[in-house]
Amino acid sequence: MEKETTKKKLILAVIQGDDYADTVDDLNRSGFFATVLSSTGGFLKKRSMTLMIGVESHQVQGVLDILKQCAGRRQQMTYSNLSMSAGGPNPSIPMMPVQMSVGGVVIFIMDLEDIQKY
Repeated sequence: MEKETTKKKLILAVIQGDDYADTVDDLNRSGFFATVLSSTGGFLKKRSMTLMIGVESHQVQGVLDILKQCAGRRQQMTYSNLSMSAGGPNPSIPMMPVQMSVGGVVIFIMDLEDIQKY
């Protein structure tokens, strides 16, 4: 049995927990499978997921495209009470739409010697 010479890569992608379901669904529909590790962000202590995705090197760009589309940083409209009173939100001041940056993915790509599935 000859050893395949195709280069393999391990992609580790740390995504926000809110982006997990759609990202994994899109990866699976495109034929990529991920092992999911629950993790916690260091700065804001938010729930995150770390995806481990093993692929051949020619498939890396397809995975990166899905990660960017589903979990990449983007602008989202949310509503906030902009009251600055010391006692907290003031119900007499209406909620205002605010543009916020959400999402974001950190990606590590490493060379693999081999991938085996049984």
